[in-house]
Amino acid sequence: MKKNTFLLLFACLICCQTNAGQKGYQLGKAPVDKIISTMTLEEKANLLVGGGYEVVNGKRGAILSEAKIGAAGMTVSIPRFGIPATVETDGPAGVRISPTREGESGTFYCTGFPIGTALASTWNTGMVNEVGKAMGNEVLEYGCDVLLAPGMNLHRNPLCGRNFEYYSEDPLLIGKMAASMVNGVQSQGVGTSIKHFAANNQETYRTENSSDVSQRALRELYLKGFEIAVKEGHPWTVMSSYNKLNGVYTQEDYPLLTTLLRDDWGYKGIVMTDWTDTRNTAAQVHAGDDLLMPGNKEQVKEIILAVKDGRLSMSDVDRNVKNMLEFLMKTPHFKHYQYTNKPDLKAHANVAREAADEGIVLLKNDDNTLPLKKGEKDVALFGIGSYYLIAGGTGSGDVNKAYVVNLKEGMENAGFGLQPKVNTFYEKYINFEKEEQLNEVNHVRPWWSPILPNEAVIDPTYIQLRAKDSKVAIISFTRNAGEGTDRHSGEGDFLLTAAEREMLTNVVNAFHAEHKKVIVVLNTGGVVETASWKNLPDAIILAWQPGQEGGNAIADVIKGNVNPSGKLPMTFPVNYMDIPSSKNFPYDYKGEPFDANKKDIGYTKYDEGIWVGYRYFNTFDKEVSYPFGYGLSYTSFTYNNAKIKRTKNGYEINVKITNTGKASGKEVAELYISAPKSDIDKPTYELKAFAKTMLLQPEESEVLTLKFAAPDLASFHEDSNCWVADAGAYKVLIGSSVSDIRQTLSFELKNPIEKKVKAKL
Repeated sequence: MKKNTFLLLFACLICCQTNAGQKGYQLGKAPVDKIISTMTLEEKANLLVGGGYEVVNGKRGAILSEAKIGAAGMTVSIPRFGIPATVETDGPAGVRISPTREGESGTFYCTGFPIGTALASTWNTGMVNEVGKAMGNEVLEYGCDVLLAPGMNLHRNPLCGRNFEYYSEDPLLIGKMAASMVNGVQSQGVGTSIKHFAANNQETYRTENSSDVSQRALRELYLKGFEIAVKEGHPWTVMSSYNKLNGVYTQEDYPLLTTLLRDDWGYKGIVMTDWTDTRNTAAQVHAGDDLLMPGNKEQVKEIILAVKDGRLSMSDVDRNVKNMLEFLMKTPHFKHYQYTNKPDLKAHANVAREAADEGIVLLKNDDNTLPLKKGEKDVALFGIGSYYLIAGGTGSGDVNKAYVVNLKEGMENAGFGLQPKVNTFYEKYINFEKEEQLNEVNHVRPWWSPILPNEAVIDPTYIQLRAKDSKVAIISFTRNAGEGTDRHSGEGDFLLTAAEREMLTNVVNAFHAEHKKVIVVLNTGGVVETASWKNLPDAIILAWQPGQEGGNAIADVIKGNVNPSGKLPMTFPVNYMDIPSSKNFPYDYKGEPFDANKKDIGYTKYDEGIWVGYRYFNTFDKEVSYPFGYGLSYTSFTYNNAKIKRTKNGYEINVKITNTGKASGKEVAELYISAPKSDIDKPTYELKAFAKTMLLQPEESEVLTLKFAAPDLASFHEDSNCWVADAGAYKVLIGSSVSDIRQTLSFELKNPIEKKVKAKL
């Protein structure tokens, strides 16, 4: 008996020792360095590589219930240290998860919010913050940890296929919008991933091309927005882009990901790769990519092998593992949050509608065509876009929404009476076109390419009849784009098609002959050509891709329930080739296979330097169709009593905005700075601050405060690798757009400001 007892105790002791060794230190209870010191190399490698599709299949330590979510990716769990798997989900216009799950009967829809360009058009950081809070809540309640957003690459050229995800041609506006979004999302206890870092300004050859950018343009334009978002938003993650930057893949670029991002900017989060197949794994880890996504077994093996043969140092691995562990401790999965799968979608839809309302830009409104009279009857809706609203772009920026309110539905909800004969014609036509196109492609299409009906060609006689029995005409033009391909400069994209132009001309001629008005609604993700036809209609509404409540938001503006206050976050040129970058952009790309031996891909040469958007058009006095910052209102505003004062950190300008019209409304004040002459060329002036008023009643005023720091005046001098703000006289210009300046001030910078940077990119 004693012998058996001894053997049993000995066995228990051995078992306890073994279990203690297997369990290890627990994340959150033991110092991170202690955990790292007891992890095996294989465990470290697994932590630095996403689970990919292996995780979805329940391998490499995945939590099976989370794998059903249908999100973009997951990290790998290591149970013996209490390290959970986490879930990363798209995207910039709302949470992109699968609406159905195996073994469950419920439907998991998410809110489709307005796209990035629409949010930037609000010029309202508070509004964008509210959108971020709603998005973040859906991330949380659907069992995810990180939203792969916001997208914030500069609008170098209007034909970039993912511009709809991004914000603007101006880095300050990009940075402020992104920081507001990040702060909103992360207030819900989940993370963001600002992307795509950096200079990912086209989709053509996106995984191979090199963005060859001067140091000055890179610093002042393409990195500045990211810098603002990092310093003001503190995102949990940054996503390194697919492309090369000056010949080096950004995912393997140590000066970019470590020297600049961490040493110069003080970034404390993790860097993850964009969803890339196996590349030079050791170089990625060394450069500072803490998490390789979506991840595969080969990358795990490569990390282990690279450490063993000396190509990768253990210190690099441990540095990244530490970053990962610190990131993981912030996540809902680590905190064992019991998500509900039931976010308040109704409340979030209201937020989406309010954001769409504020992002709509009124481009034209001759003779007070808008708003229409309440209860207006027999409104004729032309164009497939009136019945088939594009809520958002395609690819990873898409959202599985429960519904989309089109313009017809929005107008009916707002109490307008619609011309029934036009409605019937379009509904029959659209159903026929959709069936034809489905048959044509055999129900198979790329995931980023939507099936859209072609515009109808309508007999002019029919239009003339409708002009007689209708009160007003509304024509909708739609455009879509998305991940994986760029737009093109021809008809049906940047230009109107022949059918669209013919319809516009015939509707305008017929309705004007009856002394009736014509309104155009642009339902697009980005810039389209307007100069050749904008003289035809009486009013033009730029609705962008306004999210699932888009039809209601457009009707809000048409009815006058909402006074449009959106301003353009980019320039609308007269012609596409007026844009300096157009000569080096694949606007005529025909789909030829990539030639890896072709050393000079011309359209990736950023020969235009800093001359992007309004910086070029203003400085060189080039005519535009609509300028940066432009947007009309149903009321008018005056700017008075502008005053400037020096503060501890920079400058503060106060300006009084007064509503001098008859309708309540909001106004955006834009502050530009004109610098003194320098030994380098500078734009005429650049945006340095902006603010939006509250809803002002007629004759009501508000004093807006606009701030900027003294270092914000600096330009980048390549010869000294230094930011320099020259001494001299600076002008402050405050206006309603870049070409509508209302108040001018000046100040003197007595001594130059210089700041040297560590990274040479």
